[in-house]
Amino acid sequence: MTTGTAEKVVKSEAEWRQKLTPEQYHVLREKGTERPFTGALVNNHDDGFYHCAACGAPLFKSDTKFESGSGWPSFFDPITKDAVELHEDNTFGMRRVEATCAKCGGHLGHVFPDGPGPTGQRYCINSASLEFEKK
Repeated sequence: MTTGTAEKVVKSEAEWRQKLTPEQYHVLREKGTERPFTGALVNNHDDGFYHCAACGAPLFKSDTKFESGSGWPSFFDPITKDAVELHEDNTFGMRRVEATCAKCGGHLGHVFPDGPGPTGQRYCINSASLEFEKK
């Protein structure tokens, strides 16, 4: 499995709409959020890898997933340091940190400083932004 994200994926919005389901498009391209506890991967406990649903870039390993009780898949660390990019997000009157796919810029979710060790981070990620590859 390749983990590099150096080559960026660029598509028009029409191409993204054609490739993604309406829910995936809403989350990944319009920075939407799925309802808590409804995502297909929230209760996934299989060993494997989580990839970006838009471009296929590897993002997280199953051994970094944990039960946060938030209603979204939660991870304490990305698969590599450069797999996920972080951005300040001040929408809706809140101050948060947005997580995006480093390869295609797709919105994944947000990062909070209340996760377990060793990082103390909780990458709260929409299931719609992920595809799972079972080991």
